[in-house]
Amino acid sequence: MALFLQHQGEDCHWAVWKLEETLEELFSLFPDSRKYRQEVEKFSSAHRRLEWCAVRVLLYTILGVEKEIRYQDSGKPYLADKSFSLSISHTKGYVAVILGDINKEVGIDIEQYGERVRKVAHKFVRDDELPGAYEGTDTWGMLLHWSAKEAVYKCLNIDSVDFREHLYICPFTVCSEGTFGLVEYRTAECCHFSVHYRLFADFVLTYIC
Repeated sequence: MALFLQHQGEDCHWAVWKLEETLEELFSLFPDSRKYRQEVEKFSSAHRRLEWCAVRVLLYTILGVEKEIRYQDSGKPYLADKSFSLSISHTKGYVAVILGDINKEVGIDIEQYGERVRKVAHKFVRDDELPGAYEGTDTWGMLLHWSAKEAVYKCLNIDSVDFREHLYICPFTVCSEGTFGLVEYRTAECCHFSVHYRLFADFVLTYIC
């Protein structure tokens, strides 16, 4: 199995799966794969089938029981038995999930490391934000801004969130892991979030719980 990393704290339980298996190998990790084999047939993309199956294998691995994932009209995932709140993320070669108290929204996001983030940074980095440098490059800071705003967007679960206009990341020094603040201006409450993060060789991870 390719359980890459997991963390279980008082407020949440998150884990990352490194996707190295074939679809058949993923099926073999379930007690009974028949329903999963039927479900993946709705996806035409082989990559999407792998991601879909890996998420469910990851949940089964960390919980020890199978859980049915359903989706709201907005696309937000939730557990059918409502035992935990849930958030899911994918990037090249990895999938991640986070579980929290059913009465509190959680969010997780992973983004592959790469310079392409520079081409789209104008869509999510505000003029009053300054992505910090790490190991001689501000690419990490840009990725953290992107990933954190994606994770908070999942927590908010509302329409029409503009990453530049509505989400502001407070200044922080980029380290290999840490926490920074984010304020949303999309709602009247202007909620403050503490975003936890970790940097890995080929991706960044952010989560809120």
